[in-house]
This record gives sequence, C-alpha cells and structure tokens, in this order.
Amino acid sequence: MKLFNDTELFTTGSRGTKEFNLPDADVMLIDNFFSKEESDIFYDKLLTATPWREYEMPMYDKIVTAPRMISWHQDKEENIPSGNAPEFTADLNKIRERVETETNLKFNAVLLNLYRNGSDSVSWHSDKIERSGSNPIIASVTFGETRMFHLRHKFRKEVPQVDIPLYHGSFLIMAGKTNSFWEHAVPKTTKEVLPRINLTFRRVIR
Repeated sequence: MKLFNDTELFTTGSRGTKEFNLPDADVMLIDNFFSKEESDIFYDKLLTATPWREYEMPMYDKIVTAPRMISWHQDKEENIPSGNAPEFTADLNKIRERVETETNLKFNAVLLNLYRNGSDSVSWHSDKIERSGSNPIIASVTFGETRMFHLRHKFRKEVPQVDIPLYHGSFLIMAGKTNSFWEHAVPKTTKEVLPRINLTFRRVIR
C-alpha cells in the first residue's frame, strides 16, 4: 500500500525533551527521538510492509468501521492471548530496542495505527485495561505527518486541555496514573495532510 514516497515533506520537532507538569499524570515528549533519515526509512518500510487492516468498533447503538487502519504485533513465546497476531518484524524490533533502552522497560506488544488522511482520527478515550492493568505504560512513536495529540483530565474540568504536536520521529510516553485520570484523542483535520503512522508499545499481561 504505497500512498506516496516523498518523505522530504515531513517535519521534525526541535524542542528536545519536555516533561509535562500535569496533575495525576506522567507524560514526557522527546522530539527527534529518531533522526530524519531513520524516520524516513522506517516510515517507508512500515507503510508498505505492514499487514494493515480495517476493523469495526461499537459507537452508540451501532457498529461502524474505525476511521483508521491498524496492525497488532506481539511476542509469541510469551503466550499472550490475542488470536493469531503476527510477531514483531525486524524493523519493529529495532524500534522497540530503542524505546526499551530509553525507558529501561520491556514491552511485548505493539499496536500500529495508520492515519491515511485528515479524515482518519481517534476519538477521546483511555486505553483498555483488561490486558495491560489499570495504569499501563504506553510508549508512542510517530512517523510521517504531524498530527495534534490532545489530552484532557477526566474529572477536573478546570485543568486546561493539553495539545501536543507529534512530529516525524517523535517519542511520547504516558506512565503513572495518566491512563486512570486522563483521556486522549487525535482529531480529524480539514487540512490536506499526508499519512501518519503511530506505534504504541505496551506490556500485555498474560
């Protein structure tokens, strides 16, 4: 699925490392976590080699096709219950190794999301806790088009919403109580945007 091949159009961030001072949350962003050259290579490989698929999800009283494509990968030897999901590829392992070195944590699964254009999005939600525990650590890597990542507190309406642009090659980690007290979204945009690939590494409990 080759949508285009001009990665020169992608913008990388320039803010370095930023820790967000948020109540009930531990959130950190690293721009240029992967270099522009590395990000271009990973983007092209993931876009064309990943077994992308559409999936259905409940919305109110009906079932709809999610406005994005996904691919779930996991370590087979850990016997994680989730059907016939493919294992980590060589490229996914390279990305995971960098993430694990930075965080000093181990991850055994990754969800890839493909936002094909501005109409693709993910609505407000917190990550499911059935397989990752109530306060999972989510390590997120972005390749491709810059999209805005929104965070809002679930209970304290006086706390301002946080808007974080996730650039080509950036790394965002959400830890601590973030998943219990905050929800996040990637909204649609009317701008003409190129595809974005996002990888969320996680530790799935058997």
